[in-house]
Amino acid sequence: MTQRWGINAALFSLKGFAAAVLAMYVAFSIGMERPYWAFLTAYIVSGPFAGAVVSRALFRLIGTFVGATMAVVIVPPLVANPPVLVLAMATWTGFCVFVSMLDRKPTSYMFVLSGYTACLIVWPTVGAPQEIFTIAALRTQEIAIGILCSALIHGVVFPNSISKFLLGRADDILRDAETWSRDALQLDPSAELEVERRRLAQDITELHQLSIHLPFETSRPAPRIRAVRALQDNLSQLLPLCAAISDRVRTLRASDALSSEEEALLADVRNWIASLEDASLEASEATGLTLQQRSAALEPEISEQSDWLALVRVSLLARVGQMIDAHLNCRVLARQIATLDRRPVSVRVGPLLEGAGERPLHRDYWGALRGGAGAFITIVLGCTLWIGLGWDEGGTFVMLAAVFLSLFAAMDNSLPPVLGFFKGTAIATVLGALYGYAILPMLNGFPEMVAAMAPPLLILGAMMTVPRYLGFALPALLGLGSPFIVSESFRIIDFSTFVNGQIAQLGAVLFALVMVRLLQAAGVEHAIARTMRAGWQDMADRANRMAPPNVNAWISRMLDRLALLTPRLMATGKAPGEPLYDVLQDLRTGVAVGELRLLRLDIPPAERQGITDVLAGVAGYYRALEPDERRAADPELLARIDAALHQFCAAAQQSLRRRAALPLVTLRRNLFPDAPPFTAMAPLTGVLA
Repeated sequence: MTQRWGINAALFSLKGFAAAVLAMYVAFSIGMERPYWAFLTAYIVSGPFAGAVVSRALFRLIGTFVGATMAVVIVPPLVANPPVLVLAMATWTGFCVFVSMLDRKPTSYMFVLSGYTACLIVWPTVGAPQEIFTIAALRTQEIAIGILCSALIHGVVFPNSISKFLLGRADDILRDAETWSRDALQLDPSAELEVERRRLAQDITELHQLSIHLPFETSRPAPRIRAVRALQDNLSQLLPLCAAISDRVRTLRASDALSSEEEALLADVRNWIASLEDASLEASEATGLTLQQRSAALEPEISEQSDWLALVRVSLLARVGQMIDAHLNCRVLARQIATLDRRPVSVRVGPLLEGAGERPLHRDYWGALRGGAGAFITIVLGCTLWIGLGWDEGGTFVMLAAVFLSLFAAMDNSLPPVLGFFKGTAIATVLGALYGYAILPMLNGFPEMVAAMAPPLLILGAMMTVPRYLGFALPALLGLGSPFIVSESFRIIDFSTFVNGQIAQLGAVLFALVMVRLLQAAGVEHAIARTMRAGWQDMADRANRMAPPNVNAWISRMLDRLALLTPRLMATGKAPGEPLYDVLQDLRTGVAVGELRLLRLDIPPAERQGITDVLAGVAGYYRALEPDERRAADPELLARIDAALHQFCAAAQQSLRRRAALPLVTLRRNLFPDAPPFTAMAPLTGVLA
């Protein structure tokens, strides 16, 4: 309701305005030379959630200190040699962009800020190197004032709890996951929900990013990060399980092989999942255990005579049991998070928290190198233009161009935000001229200045809460914090100087626009190809390792890739579920590979060759894949999978037969969906050649 009537936007704008005014007042009161830095920082650090504001404040303070220190280190010894100074600054900025793009968490803000803070200090003052330490120290102090004022206002005055928001998002995500799981258990799953289900990968990534701010919560006790991580792990397991169950149901129904008992079980599991939100934990656990027992009881015995449909049935029922367990874990963890208490709400909590850790994310080294190189080239070319033209405002031009490339390097398509900045800068130019030459000369004192600036600041601050307006509202707002407006003593500057400065700003945006266009041509297509190759190479590298696999880490990394790929594929008109781009299928294959690696470690060395042959074949298949054309899997790999099925279906222990059959069936269905059914009496001679 508050969002509908704009109350949240108005409150955010009021708090941002109050933080900026407080920062200006403090800077004016203690005689800071550049109070506009405090003003700008107060707005830049502002955010909708108190914990995120405090964490960003800390990250910005660290990044500012590192960048200022680097400026002091670089300038004095290199100022007499401009080409070397340019190369040193370009290298530093490019390196910071590179590291920030690899980090891919809110902490990346520190790294990108370290890079462009040095640019903000060095380029406008490179003509006075003797003042570099003073300017760096003052900038750090004034930014610290803005950071502290913003953190104080947003963290104390009607703080918007990030914990509350995270709990709400966790409930929504869990509710969606349960809806999609119920659909996977349908005899005729909805095709429309297939793409929707893949959104779970993006939701899990969002939970991970939000959880990083939890230690900085100010308005209420924050949930334990380990509990949030454990919830992410169990939510992550649902995607491959849902996909596997849907596939097995389709396979059995195509052969009219789904029994009435199995259909009744699927219906009861659907009803149980639908009841999880309202039922007590005790009742949910009791019913879930009963359903798991029914599922296990329906599993047929695996033997040498087991046909393909019997193995598929075992796979279906086993995955249903695992889905029940994952949903129980999710509900228990959601309840644990909501209690904000360290006492476990269930005996399940302790073991679940033990395995929870930092969520590994995909790292695009080539993309990060490309972003860093883009920042490097932009600074070098910008300085070349500056020096070649002998432009007085060239320092401002290079400084802003470096900032834009640093901020937008991680985006697949930076044109929209850069265009937004151009529009915002144009608006700021008009507002700056209006205030600098018409309004401020008629005012006297700080209160009148604040009152005069309030209308546009409050309007633009409210617009910042709307994503479609943020791109130009923020730069327009920051333009009101320019040095000739927010200064310790107002004076009217020469109009030609003002125009020259605005041309430098608009020129920097246009220059950044051109550089983005040149450096990011076909960026989305290349990003898709790099992400796909990274997943396939990851699969190939891990397929035949002898160490115990970290299945949760694999699922996490692949879901992060899926979260990155889905919007990129949709932007290029490709379907995320197409065989060539089906990361979810690769994810299920990787889980099966992990199960086979664990099995290989648990059996005598003499019995491992069949599994080793399969894993080596999977590694070879994925190592040979190319994004432009996905080749059919090698028939020899199919023969190796069937040979391994024959070997383990004849094993002495039923538990061993089952452990081997589950991943082997998954590999067969994922890599050879159109292959003839496995036959129990197939000859073994020569298949392991």
